Amino acid sequence: MVITRGYISWEDYENNQRIINENANMKGEMVPGSVRNGGGLLVGLLRCGHCGRKLKVQHNGPRGVARYLCNDTNINHGRRTKCIAFGNMRIDAAVSAEVLSLIAPLGLDAALQAIADRERAGTERLRQIELALEQSRYEAARAHRQYDAVDPENRLVAGDLERRWNERLAEVARLEDELRTARDRQPPAITEAERAELLALGTDLPRLWNHSVGSATTRKRILRTLLEEIIVTVTPGQLRLKMHWKGGDHTALEVVKNRVGQHRWKTNTATEQLICDLARLLPDGNIASVLNRLGIRTAKGHTWTQQRMRTFRNDHNVAVYRDGERAERGEVILHEAASRLCVSKMTVIRLIKDGVLPAKQICIGAPYVIRETDLELPAVTRAIKNGRAVSHDARQGTFEYQ
Repeated sequence: MVITRGYISWEDYENNQRIINENANMKGEMVPGSVRNGGGLLVGLLRCGHCGRKLKVQHNGPRGVARYLCNDTNINHGRRTKCIAFGNMRIDAAVSAEVLSLIAPLGLDAALQAIADRERAGTERLRQIELALEQSRYEAARAHRQYDAVDPENRLVAGDLERRWNERLAEVARLEDELRTARDRQPPAITEAERAELLALGTDLPRLWNHSVGSATTRKRILRTLLEEIIVTVTPGQLRLKMHWKGGDHTALEVVKNRVGQHRWKTNTATEQLICDLARLLPDGNIASVLNRLGIRTAKGHTWTQQRMRTFRNDHNVAVYRDGERAERGEVILHEAASRLCVSKMTVIRLIKDGVLPAKQICIGAPYVIRETDLELPAVTRAIKNGRAVSHDARQGTFEYQ
């Protein structure tokens, strides 16, 4: 009876112990802990630059939104305040970009290696089957020679050799079928387009990093492989990071913090100003129609509705439009001006285009705003009286009535 014992080297043992210790959670401040679920990529790597304690994380939803915080003042001093706290979106993106910029040279090598591995994998499989087939054919031929050399009258030995010969022939037939199937399933040689795509992926690490197939767990493991820890110090408007890499190198990085009320779903400043200007001319439903015609969407990419416009106004303290508000300012819009001048709306538009009637338009699709006093300008009166407000397009003809 043979007893075999399995042993590992001392280096493997120490490496296993190190991994076990690093994966242990709540075992002290000096280990990152195991990779957990959630969107915060830097969990276990961040350390407060003010008090030296590790930062905790609060997950706010399934979309990767989280908040890093240090509650040293609460734990050690009984104060209901946080030492530092900030969202994860900007700091995760900044650290990821820094890591990708440093490992980018390795991306091309990985792409070339993937091309070589694909081309070599199928060839090695075929070579293994061919060698096995060659050995099987040799054994079948050897069994045949042994069968021919036996005395036919020794039926017991002849029968056993014949059985062995048949088994070797069956094995040869099986391997020939396997080789035929492997050749049929052999992937075609990589095309130039596929090669170019793989090389592009090797040089475009951010695309791979942010690919939908990749998981947050994989990204966390990559960061933990490269980073020892990150010291975070909060200053007004900024996060100052000191990234400690595996091996002893250090990198300083600054990340701009969001201002109060600013977040990733914030409407851009130009749209905010446009809505504020339109709110002095139109009710919510009409403003939504103007923005939708212009192709302007909400911060989350939705079309505007009356309810969304009302919510926006409430959040930004924009007063609602009141009937008669324009009249109080002495302003009229297109159809009101046409009614005052007793002409059509197209006539008023021609007067505006010709520069006879002053008017302003906040944006394309917004109503023309005209001061009531400008309707009484002598130039406007003369233009309407003399018929100068008609089109001067040479392609437009007239009808002669008898």
